[in-house]
Amino acid sequence: MKTIAVIPARYASTRFPAKLMQDLGGKTVITRTYEAAVNTQLFDDVFVVTDSDLIFQEIVAQGGKAIMSIKTHESGSDRIAEAVADLAVDVVVNVQGDEPFIDRDSLAQLIAVFKADTHREIDLASLMRPIQKPDEIQNPNNVKVVVDRQNRALYFSRSVVPHMRDADASVTYFQHIGIYAFRKQALMDFAQWPMQTLEAAEKLEQLRYLEFGKRIQMVQTAHVGVGIDTPEDLERARQMLNR
Repeated sequence: MKTIAVIPARYASTRFPAKLMQDLGGKTVITRTYEAAVNTQLFDDVFVVTDSDLIFQEIVAQGGKAIMSIKTHESGSDRIAEAVADLAVDVVVNVQGDEPFIDRDSLAQLIAVFKADTHREIDLASLMRPIQKPDEIQNPNNVKVVVDRQNRALYFSRSVVPHMRDADASVTYFQHIGIYAFRKQALMDFAQWPMQTLEAAEKLEQLRYLEFGKRIQMVQTAHVGVGIDTPEDLERARQMLNR
């Protein structure tokens, strides 16, 4: 089973423009992320996929592998699908470009899902973590996922799901952590499908996979991630690097 990591890397960012090219301990954020993915030794290959000449040249100059996006894409899945279309791979893991402190164990768990899936029943794997605080549960920026008894995704929502009509019921709420592993064919299929009503309503691309019958295996983790979305996040990352 050939497994690669793909790191989508857009130059533009609403909250923190050019964040991936910021200095983090003598190297750019995107270079730190690329090297961290390589150093996990989980992947047969690692690629940065970008729409930016600057980011492309940065990775190549560091001896890394980069792919330029040709088209404009509305979702991460579309961008990755274009990048891997001509690559002979089985499983593609989406690594977040703004998270240089990669949690190797979580990525290994996602890859293990496909190694154990001898009947090829799973199309995607992703992460979730239990949440208990009311403000975390009610925050629409925290996407919730509902799973079946095998931890396969039934639905994703920005709303509070399930709704607690019976206050005495015992329910565990799970927050979706947006790190994915895909079978290549699932990505190719996604890129050909039109957006459906649930995805349009929630603005969650993973719903397109469910609406077209793809099976998403969720893996429970304690990992939250250290994303760099603001200058303050970058300063915290610098402090972490110096510890």
